[in-house]
Amino acid sequence: MQKLRIIKSRFVPLKIENVDTDQIIPARFLKATTKEGFGKNLFRDWRYENNDESKPKKDFVLNDPAYSGEILVAEKNYGCGSSREHAAWAIKDYGFHAVVSSFFADIFKNNALNNGVLPVQVSESFLQKIFGQGADSELTIDLDKQKIRIDNTGEEESFGISPYKKTCLMNGYDDIDYLISIKKDIEEFETKKQSENSKTYQSA
Repeated sequence: MQKLRIIKSRFVPLKIENVDTDQIIPARFLKATTKEGFGKNLFRDWRYENNDESKPKKDFVLNDPAYSGEILVAEKNYGCGSSREHAAWAIKDYGFHAVVSSFFADIFKNNALNNGVLPVQVSESFLQKIFGQGADSELTIDLDKQKIRIDNTGEEESFGISPYKKTCLMNGYDDIDYLISIKKDIEEFETKKQSENSKTYQSA
């Protein structure tokens, strides 16, 4: 996975509450087993008239050329609905490295973290300050410091993340990569444990 440390980018504002995984990636596109190609179907039913790519809905933000960037900003309760890892695949494949919201569904949040997408949960008041910015405004997300800043105003807020997932994202690790990275520590622990067990057995 790509290392995530500092994301400085314009953002795409999705001012819709309770965005569920079926809207993020409709069920009819779940047949593929690889992660590539899902981005073109992100928010498919909201982006096109009658599923026709030649008829983009002009009032949907992903079709508005004024907005672009590596950060998606959404209203509260983002990623609710069914468990669908493909939703995280679609967001990542489209080009978003982070999603900002005032609340995430737990399953989506975990799927995002496992697929290299950083979910940044902020207060409702800070979220609305972001929405109040113009199309050219940028956000800076510092994963190491766990802070998000509105560059135009300098206002910032801290966000939480599992220490384990933070390590994985900052180093571009999946779960297997992480285990490999601590292989030496595991081997030393096992050697010490075997030595202690051997001494216990001998003393008995």
